[in-house]
Amino acid sequence: MILVTGGTGFVGAHLLYHLLQSGKSSVRSLKRTGSSTEFAKKIFSCYSKSPDQLFNKIEWVDGDILDYYSLSDAFAGVDYLYHAAAVVSFHPEDKNKVIRTNIEGTANVVNAALEQKVKKMGYISSIGVLGRAGNQGLTDEETYWKTSSKNSLYSKSKYEAEREVWRGIAEGLDAVIVNPSIIVGPGNWNTGSPQIFQTMWKGLKFYTGGMNGFVDVNDVAHAMIMLTEGDFSGERYIINAENIRYKQFFEWMAAAMNLPAPKYKAGPLMSSAGWRLLKAMTLFTGKRSSITQESVRTANQVYRYSNQKFTEATGMKFMPVKESVEKTAGLFLKDYHPSLTRSS
Repeated sequence: MILVTGGTGFVGAHLLYHLLQSGKSSVRSLKRTGSSTEFAKKIFSCYSKSPDQLFNKIEWVDGDILDYYSLSDAFAGVDYLYHAAAVVSFHPEDKNKVIRTNIEGTANVVNAALEQKVKKMGYISSIGVLGRAGNQGLTDEETYWKTSSKNSLYSKSKYEAEREVWRGIAEGLDAVIVNPSIIVGPGNWNTGSPQIFQTMWKGLKFYTGGMNGFVDVNDVAHAMIMLTEGDFSGERYIINAENIRYKQFFEWMAAAMNLPAPKYKAGPLMSSAGWRLLKAMTLFTGKRSSITQESVRTANQVYRYSNQKFTEATGMKFMPVKESVEKTAGLFLKDYHPSLTRSS
């Protein structure tokens, strides 16, 4: 039996699809009572002409990673566990939710996995838990975390959550950890990394001078399955296809959506002023800005990540980021082109 936490979310839904597509017959997914599975079904429809045929094979079970006893029941008889449930947010007002779900929830998952003697767990961490090597450096799995006020709330929560997994490993849990860079792919176009396609469609005018790592969501799912079901244990692996300048990334997006590319460079000062203006506007509109102080800070930094450890261990080839952007843009347009009107 295979179980996925976070199966109604971005990465979890893709994991479910690829597990079933590969022929797995016993796949269970945890969901909170009353939560919808329609998003996961929509992800299946992105890749299959008959999504119901695969989707209906999922055994959905009610549970919550903040409710230990529901996990203990759900994990009974599970061989492979994929822990993808998390709250991804950079908004200060979400602090309690992020900390509780990502840290306390992961501790519960680890404890339940130990109690139920799960054969192996794959944990989806974040690139943000690794130290930054600086503008000229290359971050790898040995670039350790440095406590800093510049670390985002989300990164801090995932760092502490990952420590819970390492604690489980020390107590006898067979586990492997993946640290994906920025994940590109179809999802909820109003939140998370897929939201940038919505932003581009509405008329993105500015780019920043930063650089970051990017990887296709399907490659993240393939890597998770390969590492969790393979002969890999007690290790973390960076999952990153390429390190790309934001300017180049936005140009690829714009071309794929037949839109003009952002032509104005926003440096740190302009970005900071823009963030403060949008923050002030929320007082009048009641709508939360997708841009936060932390996202502005990150967008102006240069981060490079090495995938050498993973590629040498597995031989897996990553989808080029340009191809991932083009495919994702195509799915976005398929969803929204008839109903959206681009901002002038």
